[in-house]
Amino acid sequence: MSYPKLKVPDSIRTEAEQAMSYYPELRNTAIEFKFNDMVRKNFMQAQPTYASILKSRKNRAYIILISKEFKVENHVFTIDQIPSEVLIGWLGHELGHVMDYRSKSSWGMLILGLKYLYSPSHIQEVERAADDFAVRHGMGDYILKTKNFILNHTSLSDTYKERMRRYYLSPEEILELINRYSDTGQTPTEEELAPN
Repeated sequence: MSYPKLKVPDSIRTEAEQAMSYYPELRNTAIEFKFNDMVRKNFMQAQPTYASILKSRKNRAYIILISKEFKVENHVFTIDQIPSEVLIGWLGHELGHVMDYRSKSSWGMLILGLKYLYSPSHIQEVERAADDFAVRHGMGDYILKTKNFILNHTSLSDTYKERMRRYYLSPEEILELINRYSDTGQTPTEEELAPN
């Protein structure tokens, strides 16, 4: 499948296109994957572009910022150290954010951004929603590998791992979702898929 509005560095094109393949409804959405060393707290960050945030939902464009190097306390963690399947899962999680954002008005996006800055409970809600979108789109195995990689990676600090446990779904919760959605055949609703 081709993605006419996708921009992605060649070094991660295979993984980005594989992650995108689980979100066919994003095929004509303008999404740019971009390396950027200004991402804070996380390895990746999805957001609407500043130029499009006030546009209608169907005309909104998104950017997924990715650090080539991620410093956690005294440890430097590089994108080259991430196995391909883990990277696909990480990108799939960020695309889950894009799916979540597509359902929100411009005003809703502004409120979401402010809450994310100041409300830990809102961070948890947003991050878990992105995981849920990814699992419902069939990326459960990738998301599980990503979580296990982060939680079992010896060079990542306990502080960072604790942040992951606090705000994101655990491997056990992801397994529960995989089983629930595969048992019920649940897929995203038309309302969730429609950009409006």
